[in-house]
Amino acid sequence: MFVARSIAADHKDLIHDVSYDFHGRRMATCSSDQSVKVWDKNESGEWHCTSSWKTHSGSVWRVKWAHPEFGQVLASCSFDRTAVVWEEIVGDSGDKQRGQSHWIKRTTLVDSRTSVTDVKFAPKHMGLMLTTCSADGVVRIYEAPDVMNLSQWSLQHEISSKLSCSCISWSPSSSRAHSPLIAVGSDDSNTISGGKVQVYEYSENTRKYAKVETLMTVTDAVHDIAFAPSLGRSFHVLAVATKDVRIFKLVPLRKETTSTGPTKFEVQIVAQFDSHNSQVWRVSWNITSTLLASSGDDGCVRLWKANYMDNWKCTGILKGDGSPANGASGQAGIINPVGSAALTAQSALNVLAGRRLGSFITKNSCQIVQCKLMYAHTNLKINIKNMSPLINFN
Repeated sequence: MFVARSIAADHKDLIHDVSYDFHGRRMATCSSDQSVKVWDKNESGEWHCTSSWKTHSGSVWRVKWAHPEFGQVLASCSFDRTAVVWEEIVGDSGDKQRGQSHWIKRTTLVDSRTSVTDVKFAPKHMGLMLTTCSADGVVRIYEAPDVMNLSQWSLQHEISSKLSCSCISWSPSSSRAHSPLIAVGSDDSNTISGGKVQVYEYSENTRKYAKVETLMTVTDAVHDIAFAPSLGRSFHVLAVATKDVRIFKLVPLRKETTSTGPTKFEVQIVAQFDSHNSQVWRVSWNITSTLLASSGDDGCVRLWKANYMDNWKCTGILKGDGSPANGASGQAGIINPVGSAALTAQSALNVLAGRRLGSFITKNSCQIVQCKLMYAHTNLKINIKNMSPLINFN
């Protein structure tokens, strides 16, 4: 079940993204008011804005945390064609801000000629690497050679997708059997330009990324993509948000022992849902990849879960304002899972025996709505964009 409450975010315009840190005790939001805010959770479970500053000269589309192994580091991207890396430092003894933390700009990445639409840190086993994608159809991968000096970033790779890029996702697999993979989604409105999701693989031989797969069945604009946590799987699972929700399985085909070429994949569509009856804006997995959340222009967040037969069903629906959906019973602000698979999903969540807190953001009031997913090993983040909620799990 969900327990919802709202917090005034004090952003002066539409909030585009909300991101949790690794531990789920810090949160960052970004907005068309060109600012980023950082929120900290105190011992009583209350969230307080601890930092707020202007970050760009245009709308800020995304904000993401780096793994805490690299310190308290944020990356943001904007319509102003830049991506910026920020680091939190504590004032020195001789500083006016002695003992107080504040965020400083470490570097500005200015290679893009158009709006930078997404920014993601690579999985931590790859080191401190940052990926951006732009409306100019180029994916750029940067690396910080010295993690102690975040003012120095080198452009390692430029991948031209030949389509306007809207979103990116790294495969989180750290298995030596899997080469690094990155999926790129396009919001190109031209439906005859082919598949809108492309998958690129890193080759140790050429030391470059090469396209290994295009999901030709996805011909409509893609708003979000997300690889599921691998958990030792031999294959990859990718969720796509387009005019509906789709889940793909990418199964690597066995290579010959002497083969040094790119990996070939068998692409299987595992599930497809049109329950939103509208454009889907975000998809996100929980940490165990047992639940997928999606949000769309219907103003609802839907949770999906597979049973032991690998059949996916909706296990819960939550409206963007935190109210019950489809006449779900219960007290105000508490949403019970709906659908035939509700009991199975709730039982599975109970077994996980963890409580994490998430949030989503409403457009009109610019408020953060706290949403507690009981007994789920995850954080839930939802954001309203153009009156449709955008959601992410952490």
